[in-house]
Amino acid sequence: MKPFIHEDFMLNNEAAKILYHDYAKEMPIYDYHCHLSPQLIADNHSFSNLAEIWLHGDHYKWRALRTLGVDERLITGEATDKEKFNQWAKAVPKTIGNPLYHWTQLELKRYFDVDLLLNEQTSEEIWDHCNRLLNTEQFTAQKIIEKFDVRVIGTTDDPIDSLEHHIAIANNPSIQTKVVPAFRPDKAVEIGREGFNLYIDSLSVAADIEINTYENVLTAIENRARFFHEIGCRISDHGIENVPFEPCTFEEASVIFLKVRSGETITKTEEMKYKTHTLLFLGKLYASLDWAMQLHIGAIRNNNERMFNKLGPDTGFDSIHDLDLARPLNGFLNELDKNNELPRTILYHLNPVHNYVIGTAVGNFQSSGVNGKLQFGSGWWFNDQKDGMIKQMTDLANLGLLSSFVGMLTDSRSFLSYPRHEYFRRILCNLVGQWVEDGEAPRDYQLLGTMIQNISYQNAENYFKIK
Repeated sequence: MKPFIHEDFMLNNEAAKILYHDYAKEMPIYDYHCHLSPQLIADNHSFSNLAEIWLHGDHYKWRALRTLGVDERLITGEATDKEKFNQWAKAVPKTIGNPLYHWTQLELKRYFDVDLLLNEQTSEEIWDHCNRLLNTEQFTAQKIIEKFDVRVIGTTDDPIDSLEHHIAIANNPSIQTKVVPAFRPDKAVEIGREGFNLYIDSLSVAADIEINTYENVLTAIENRARFFHEIGCRISDHGIENVPFEPCTFEEASVIFLKVRSGETITKTEEMKYKTHTLLFLGKLYASLDWAMQLHIGAIRNNNERMFNKLGPDTGFDSIHDLDLARPLNGFLNELDKNNELPRTILYHLNPVHNYVIGTAVGNFQSSGVNGKLQFGSGWWFNDQKDGMIKQMTDLANLGLLSSFVGMLTDSRSFLSYPRHEYFRRILCNLVGQWVEDGEAPRDYQLLGTMIQNISYQNAENYFKIK
């Protein structure tokens, strides 16, 4: 019997098979946005067991287990790693139709050469086999990155981070992969969130600047950005609920900042004014540094108050937002573009309803000399599954140019996530291959294969300028 993960997995036409095997399969990986721990890479961490590398921190799996009514003790609680793995093995057959099923089997195959389907009956054998491999020198954090030919990793880092682990990686000649920080100053932007003042105090320490005014905040942020730049950063990233565009002067933002610092409550309009002015400052800063800016838009986070109080953020209680996007997004981009201060920008949206809003907005602000200066980012979070990726790429192709797309990223905390690039490439090749079979694209494999290779790797390498 053919194994579930076979060489033509998800390649359902002859053109797709040629495009994948002859063009996409051997391309290196450019993982420009993820949440891997640079410390684990610097330390060349060895994973104690399959649960540590596979289940710890994976809120995709946690949400599925909660749907099945599994006790939280066996998800994020005090149960042993073996108990948690067994519970996941028991759940996997019930995830058919969810990308978790494909990811699970693809990861077992690519990392551990396991063809068995994970379930309650096979869990013991798979646990023992994978743990034996994890205890070898070929499965450390650095060896995994090397195995998958990952050329660039962009982590996600706060401005107050010392970047000591990035520095250690850069100074280690045995690590060929470029591991660079991405600048994520959200906590300095989100003036309405609890903990803002404490964060500003931490920023003051990191930047070695006494922060008494809004001007001090901007100076501290710029100083940290320039430090990040010295360490190799060429990308920023923001996770924002919506795009703020409430016109605001420097003087107004200064007054709003001092209100919050003195413990006063501000209005929603004042919050949006501060955020608008600060994000515009950041966009101009990124343009001056020749960075790319990523905006991840449309997540409504920490919706379950009881579980947030118990487990904290990023534990599986976030969802898709519905919001007014077109006018503020275009206004924000236009404000930066007025004086040619709009950086290369990637826009991701969690709600696929807004695909056409994003797809048409990016077309308004393209620029000479840059291939795809503004990008409609890959299917993100709840959309990084087959239908979501196909919809994003089809909508991008309809409204812009698929050939300029910078491709996929893992957006993951797990070292077992690199097959997501393979998954994406198979879906991409099958999509384009079907166009060929339907007579909607020429059967010119050199033309289409070059496009596939560019989307898989080359476009990202050219776009981000990480040397």
